Formats: sequence, structure tokens, C-alpha cells
Amino acid sequence: MEKLLTGRRVLVTGAASGIGLAYARSSAREGADLVLVDRDDVRLEEQAVALREHGATVETFVCDIADAEQVDRVWAEIDEGGAVDGAFLNAGVNGTAPIRTVEGELDHASRELWHRVIGINLDGFFFTLQRTAALMKPRGRGQIVVTGSTSGIRAEPLIGYAYVASKAAVHAVARQASLELAKYGIRINVIAPGSFRTNIAGPAPAPPEKAAVWNAGIPLGRHGEPPELEALAALLISDRSSFMTGGVYVVDGGASVLTQVTMEGMQVS
Repeated sequence: MEKLLTGRRVLVTGAASGIGLAYARSSAREGADLVLVDRDDVRLEEQAVALREHGATVETFVCDIADAEQVDRVWAEIDEGGAVDGAFLNAGVNGTAPIRTVEGELDHASRELWHRVIGINLDGFFFTLQRTAALMKPRGRGQIVVTGSTSGIRAEPLIGYAYVASKAAVHAVARQASLELAKYGIRINVIAPGSFRTNIAGPAPAPPEKAAVWNAGIPLGRHGEPPELEALAALLISDRSSFMTGGVYVVDGGASVLTQVTMEGMQVS
């Protein structure tokens, strides 16, 4: 069977773990040459070695995407290596307390953490979107897939203010950019995961009691695993989605079907 991304160069931010790594693996299986970006240089190189062992062509770049000057410099280096056909703009953090905890309530929410999360999730996304679009425009084509979140679509009692604000804004910016960039042949779509098992909240797994609370609000009864996003990611980054742009595609085990009243009845709070 013909691979979807043979001969394509695909960029992935936040590529050293979790959903970003799943996107990288999926793209490699479909024949893409990989350009992986992360701020964790050690883990990034470990994953690059593993991908190369499976036959992938991999370039790595270390970058803190919240730093606009770093983004400009690194994306200039990426451009020197050749055209970028597709990009997964995935990098992000959580790092703020849920609103159902004292430290997450408005009176106590950390302004320092607010700026940190907004700086990476929104500012960093915008900086990388700018530079990626600039690489694609001269060629008159390209696919950009953005990692959003269901918490950018609806209220989430177990999520903090900064994260939901950043993801709602990411969705809006991506859809706005899809209007502008369509004339250049560049398509932008958003994948909005629900509860997935990644290290965005830290490397340690969630305590069983916390995981049980999350799972109670998911009709399928469990967290998602990053590989479960791979088929959709491969579709959106390929030409098979040639009439799809400006979309936000939810992958959440059915959680968004539940109303808040239903969630309260399931003791999600």
C-alpha cells in the first residue's frame, strides 16, 4: 500500500513525548522525513535515535517556543534543510491547578503560572505558526495540524484557568489563520483531545483516585492513549484531507457528549 507521506518533510513541535511523539511515529510510518523540535534536548535525542533505528530520517532542533528569537533562529535553520510540507504544532504545558481546588480558584490562582502557560501554549503557538506559514507560502501548499483541547471548547472543572484560556485561543487563532492561508494553498486543522495519558501534567502517572474521577466523566471509561490519535493525524497532514481546513476535530472518548449536569451526577467534581 502506498504511504501517505513519502517524500514529505514533516515538522513536529513538542516531539519528545506524548502526543507529539505519536505524531512523529505516525508520520515516519507513512514515509515522512522528520523535523523534531522540543526544549528537552536529552529526551529529544533519545526518541530520535529510536526512530532512526526503525528507518526514519530525523533532524532535531532544541527550542523554547515561548522565546520568539529562538523560534526565528531555529526555523531559519529548518528552512536551510529544505521545504516543510506539513507541521504538527503540538508543544504545550498545563501546570496550573484545577478550579475545583483552593489553589486553582480565582482568588488564589498564580499569576506567574498564568504567564508561563500562556507564554508557551499561546505565544509559542503563535510564533511557530507565523514562521511555519512563512516557510510554506512560497511553495503554495502545506498542511498544519494544531493540538487543541476539549477544554478549549467547554468548561472543565478539573482544569486550570490558564490552560483553558490558552487552548480556546489556539482554536480561534488556528481557524482565523485558515481563512488567511487558504489562498496560499495552506490548510490548518485542529485536533482537540480530551483526557489522554501523556506527561503534560508531569512525568508521574495520576494517582488512581484522580484517574477514577476523570474516567467517570468519559463514556468509554478510560483515558485515551496517544497512538489513538495517529490515524486522524496522518489523514489531516496528508493530501487525503485536501478539502478539510478550519476544522476542530474532537477525540475524547465521548466526554463532550455529556452535559455538565450529567458530569456532576457522575461526581466528576
